[in-house]
Amino acid sequence: MCGIAVIVHPAAGTPSAPELDEAQIADMTAALAHRGPDADGFFQRPGVALGHRRLKIVDLSGGAQPMSDPAERVWVTYNGEIYNHESLRRELEARGCVFRTRCDTEVLVHGYLEWGPERLLDRIDGMFAFGIWDSERRRLVLARDRMGQKPLFYTRVADGTLLFGSELKALLAHPDVEQVVDPDGLAAYLTLEYLPGRLCMANGVQKLLPGTWVDVRGSELREHRYWDIPISDEPAPPHAIDRFMELFDAAVARRLMADVPLGVFLSGGVDSSSVAASVVRQRTAANVKTFSIGFEEKSYDESSLARRVAEHLGTEHHERIFTANDMRNVLPKVSALLDEPFGDASLLPTYLLSAFAREQVTVALGGDGADELLLGYPTFFADAFANLFSRLPRSVRSATRAMGRMLPVSSKNFSFDFKVNSFLRAADAPVSLRHPLWLGSVIPGSADDPLHPDLRATRPTADVLRFVGALYDVPDTDSHLQRLSYQYCRSYLAEDILHKVDRASMAVSLEARSPFLDRELVAFIGRLPASQKLEAPSHGKAILKKAMRSRIPADVIDRPKKGFGIPVAAWLRGPLDGLVDDLLGEVRLRDAGYLDPSVVRRLVEEHRAKRRNHRKVLWTLLSFELWREARGITAR
Repeated sequence: MCGIAVIVHPAAGTPSAPELDEAQIADMTAALAHRGPDADGFFQRPGVALGHRRLKIVDLSGGAQPMSDPAERVWVTYNGEIYNHESLRRELEARGCVFRTRCDTEVLVHGYLEWGPERLLDRIDGMFAFGIWDSERRRLVLARDRMGQKPLFYTRVADGTLLFGSELKALLAHPDVEQVVDPDGLAAYLTLEYLPGRLCMANGVQKLLPGTWVDVRGSELREHRYWDIPISDEPAPPHAIDRFMELFDAAVARRLMADVPLGVFLSGGVDSSSVAASVVRQRTAANVKTFSIGFEEKSYDESSLARRVAEHLGTEHHERIFTANDMRNVLPKVSALLDEPFGDASLLPTYLLSAFAREQVTVALGGDGADELLLGYPTFFADAFANLFSRLPRSVRSATRAMGRMLPVSSKNFSFDFKVNSFLRAADAPVSLRHPLWLGSVIPGSADDPLHPDLRATRPTADVLRFVGALYDVPDTDSHLQRLSYQYCRSYLAEDILHKVDRASMAVSLEARSPFLDRELVAFIGRLPASQKLEAPSHGKAILKKAMRSRIPADVIDRPKKGFGIPVAAWLRGPLDGLVDDLLGEVRLRDAGYLDPSVVRRLVEEHRAKRRNHRKVLWTLLSFELWREARGITAR
């Protein structure tokens, strides 16, 4: 796992190409040192420069990057893992290619020369972001993996030069890129807690979408989609459970490829437990290390379940309990590591779990992707009730919301009042927007919307949610649930869950791998009918649970989903109340001009008085202000 940086001038490869300042690519690459602490490397010619930071996983003595072919026609800088690189290597060797290393990077070098970018991307299976400079064709090719596990940002500066980097901070290290808050990005962030699609919190910067590649020649940049999630309405195949197990075990096996210590994140839920069980079947159980963390607040603590699974499987288990004080101490550090604000509070435990695991391993497998692909979230269960609710008379819906606001406020994880009010606030929203609003912080334009009035007036609700809402209509299927699964995968999974895991793990130089996002497994699940995933009314991940009953305890399989959260609601009234006063104070917010001070003050007061549970929006605001302070961003 690594970090990459690229600079390419429109005249690169021609006699008129300018000499680039070596310090620029060096600074961009240095900003990614946490992603690759083991080595750095550079390639530079007039008009083009590639930078690389390496975290050694495979072929520890070889594999330095940027890497070229023997004739030095193409140069590659690459972040990720290609899990089928050994079979591709054999195929390329049969075609006469001579390999000088054992690392997967060299498959990109020879594969590009033999097959070209489109056929290469069709053949490789893994998580990746890479750049290939073809000096003969004066062409730069950049690509991002299918599901969006590895990030890639880009922007064009004044003279037409294009900059690319694994994280936004690499671009901000270039003297021609300035951190100016993008109003569209801010509006979307306050609603969703993350930045969807191409949006970025820096004006002029975009993200390359998952499953796409760009072809840069001169001043022209063309973007191509090479893959999409294959959602369909096909009937269930015969022996579907057996086929699922076969593909799942193969996906796990591919992700055991490493020349460094490897472990498993274990939360006590069915997803991570399934991964751990598969690893144990393929390795001696005593040699499998599992890692979990817990909290003093019992409704958020799942460490006992993780311990039970570890004992059942016989793994070498490690756990650690974290306190509110631990979280408070690490919060500024995590905020400083982020390029952009991020409102999902589970970033903190993910960071702490990654740091804990990194003490012993360099690679960790996890269960990310199962809920989105297999309809496992409680929101999928709630969807059917929302269809009924939306048909009720408006007066009945209004009265129900009023009754929901009268419920006693609890700080427990997924408390009754939280679930009821979360459901009611978006239950009658358009079907394409209902789920993004359920998962997010506030309804844009509502009384609780904290965006500054000046910005709100120029950011209609439709604009804020356009990208995410449009994803519902993309799949070629009549199945509502299949469309929702696609929407979740392309938005919440790619831009929240995988963003969180990448930043948290890479901050401590740990490589996180997700077997559920395997190419073949995703294709199989995508084509399964929704009835194989969600058995009405409340049994999500049905095929996974049936498949795993012979491997993990029944009470782990049948328990309700809790999520990987922290006691934010209680901490905002206690251990973090001083931070709330400092960062969300009226004078500070008024001077900055991004947020509405009167709305924020009311949200804080209502939460402290336990009249409302505003934990999601307040945490989103707190994260924005911590990020703004860490980045030195003042008034707009």
